[in-house]
Formats: sequence, C-alpha cells, structure tokens
Amino acid sequence: MLKETLNRVLDGKTLSTEEAYEVMDLVMKGEVSSEQLASLISLLRFRGETVEELFGFVQGMREHMTTIQHNETVVVDTCGTGGDGQSTFNISTAVAIVLAAMDVKVAKHGNRKVSSASGSADVLELLGVPVNGTPEEAKDMLARNGMTFLYAPTYHSAMRHAGGARRELGFRTMFNMLGPLSNPANSRHQVIGIYDTNLGETLAETLNKLGSQHVLLVTGRDGLDEFSISEPTDVVELKDETIHRYTVAPEEVGLERGKIEDIQVQNPLQSARMIQEIFEGTANKTATNIVTLNAAAGLYVAGETPSIETGVSLVQTALASGTVATYFKKLQQKKGEGLEYASSDS
Repeated sequence: MLKETLNRVLDGKTLSTEEAYEVMDLVMKGEVSSEQLASLISLLRFRGETVEELFGFVQGMREHMTTIQHNETVVVDTCGTGGDGQSTFNISTAVAIVLAAMDVKVAKHGNRKVSSASGSADVLELLGVPVNGTPEEAKDMLARNGMTFLYAPTYHSAMRHAGGARRELGFRTMFNMLGPLSNPANSRHQVIGIYDTNLGETLAETLNKLGSQHVLLVTGRDGLDEFSISEPTDVVELKDETIHRYTVAPEEVGLERGKIEDIQVQNPLQSARMIQEIFEGTANKTATNIVTLNAAAGLYVAGETPSIETGVSLVQTALASGTVATYFKKLQQKKGEGLEYASSDS
C-alpha cells in the first residue's frame, strides 16, 4: 500500500483523510520501513501537508495513544512544534506552572531534550516536579494540583516505530506538527509555538476539524516558536470555529522589548535556574517579561481574560505577590529539593 501512496505523492497527488489515517495506522503498528517512511515524510515536507492529510494522520496517532480521562471543562496545553534552534530556556514549561498557579488547569505535553538545549521533562526533573507518572497518577495530579505533565513516550509508545526515520532525516517533519495536535488529555485550549507561521492556517483548520475551541498558533519574527519579547509575533487564532491572523508586539501589551541573548541557555540546569529566578523575582527583566507575555496568552485561550493585554497585568500581579512561587513549592515532589539542586553550582 505504501509504495502506491509514495508514487501518488511523488506525482503531486494528495491523500484523503481516510488514506492518511490508514498510512499512520500502519506506521504506528510498525508495518512501514524506516526507508519508506523517510521518503513519504520528506515528500510531504517539501510539498506541504494538506488539512485533510494532517487530520487523517492525527486521527491515526490518536488511535494508538494512551489517554487520560478527566472531568475538567477547560484544560490548557503549551506544547509547541519545537526545534526553533534559539536555545532559549523552557519558556512554555515555566508558563504552564504560572497558569496552574493562577487556577488554570494545565496538561503539559512534552519530552526530553531532542533538538533543543533543554527538554521540558529534563528541566521539570531538576525543579523537583514529577514527570514519569502513570496515566492514573497524571489524572490525579490534574485534579489535585491543577497541573500534570504528560511525558510523550509514555502516551505515544507507538511513535518508536517512526523514530528511525526521523533521526535519519534530521529535519523537521509533519511529526513536529502532529505532537501538539495529539495531547493525551484532549486539550481544546492551546498556545502552540510553530516554527513557520505559513503553517498557521493549515494547522488551525486541522484543529478546528478536531474540535479545538480556542488556540493561538504563534511564531516570533526572531525565529522563536513562542510569543517573542524582542520582535513582533505572528499569530493565527482559532476561536469558536473562526480563524484570523494578526501580530502582537511586546509594547502593544505593555511590555518592554528585550534581547534574545538574555533568555538563552546551554543546558537544562541553566534553564531550571532561570525559571526559578523568575518565580523568585530575581530574574532579568527579559526572562520575566517573555513568561508574562506567553502566560497572558494562556489566560486568554483559557477564557480567564478578554485579551492578552489584560492578561499581562494579571500575570505580573501573580508573580509579584508570590502566588506563583508558593504554588511552585507545593508542586515539587519533595519540597525544596528541586530548588536547592537548581541553585547549586555543581
């Protein structure tokens, strides 16, 4: 079947949703060779995936993923496509903690370091936050603590069959996009950093077909797959089945611009230290402001504030008052242990 599919894609034809689903189903079952898969995802990368194809691929991935069942009405995820190459600290991970501290339920989907200086699982471990829980434990943490971390390999074990092809290629493929579309908690409210803003409308349309309610797909003009603090950010917004595009500059929401060098790190330990400093109020202004901006966007998609601008002041208050720092200490697996480790020079 895949040989026929490859020939069709090579001829410029697109796949139907059903065909894309069948292909992904075979991939997840380990019935597609690394060579065939590498050929297919390379062709799709250079041609560009359609909404119908992405919708089918996501359905195929979701069919094979482990899910957590919960009763929350709104659950936010801040997982992005990754691989922006900017070596910044784990902004979306810090944002997840800030949102949970402000009573927004968060199911943070993430992994260990692959192409970045620090993966979300790596930095959370250093901060003393559990990352390897079972689905039942994750469900309990979401209900009890307001935040849970969904370690991608635990919930997407079938993705191991695609690992060889992805490693061989070494460039971003559709799997970078499919990860944020496959949250195991079925999050319908998301802030998704994407590496190319031209993908925004396609991903928004796909998310709409998947039933998402409010999503921001963001790309900083400095290359960040986050809301940028140094340049304007291109935003594609899906809200209540309507999609539109706009830009957000830091000064438009009351924040000063900063230098990207102020938020770059070399390893998970440096990332953990920077996150801790933000919560303690001792971080450089650029680091604090970029978390504030992205957390404000999270409040907006969660329906907690009518705009990103109004969300900024709410986040600033939560950080300045110690609300976030207090919550963070309670979230740690062993109170104080992660703080001490992240602060050490060893």
